[in-house]
Amino acid sequence: MPDQFSRTELLLGKEAIERLHNSRVAVFGIGGVGGYAAEALARSGIGTLDLIDNDKVCLTNLNRQIYALHSTMDKYKVDAAKERIYDICPDIKVNAHRCFFMPDTADSFDFTEYDYVIDAIDTVTGKLEIIKRAKAAGVPVISSMGAGNKLDPTAFRVADIFETKVCPLAKVMRYELKRLGIKDVKVVYSEEKPLCPSTESAGEDEAAAFRRSIPGSVAFVPSVVGLIIAGEVIKDISRCSKV
Repeated sequence: MPDQFSRTELLLGKEAIERLHNSRVAVFGIGGVGGYAAEALARSGIGTLDLIDNDKVCLTNLNRQIYALHSTMDKYKVDAAKERIYDICPDIKVNAHRCFFMPDTADSFDFTEYDYVIDAIDTVTGKLEIIKRAKAAGVPVISSMGAGNKLDPTAFRVADIFETKVCPLAKVMRYELKRLGIKDVKVVYSEEKPLCPSTESAGEDEAAAFRRSIPGSVAFVPSVVGLIIAGEVIKDISRCSKV
């Protein structure tokens, strides 16, 4: 009898589907990247998702974030995501955490409870803390590098952080991870040089500040990064002999 995941089972096999169902994945950041990653994991049969984000849906999210709709405006992103994911897969367990993850909130999370960790947040300090905690817990982690100010979805690569190039965020992360003694981290990064956001209607000082603080983004770049990340998680978990 076909079920919700029967088409996935044709490719991965029954044992892999069982491993996915018994797995718990944490997604830190439910924006353009993390939102698509979380949904793809739910549609692939992951049994438990932890969604961590403290933002609410706003008007400027509508161009790229899967949980951003006029009907979800002003809702917490994790709550909007939880509602939609339950509509996709009623049997899944979703733990929604309205939390801005940083070192001072990190103790709220026990990384040993996770089978995989996705870092899809924007702050370097938070990203480093996620990676550090996942490594200490012996849990696989995959980190999204810069997806803002990019237009070429074909330029993204999966690699170890120390094999990356071009990406400015990856450069900062390489330096900081080396200082922490962390020798490897799987990341998704772009080899496209970042574009400069247009500030045609802004004054000179305002334009400079805008370029530093608000990256441009489109529908077809963060979504690709999120789906690549989800694919790596599904492949890694389904291939494990034990989760």
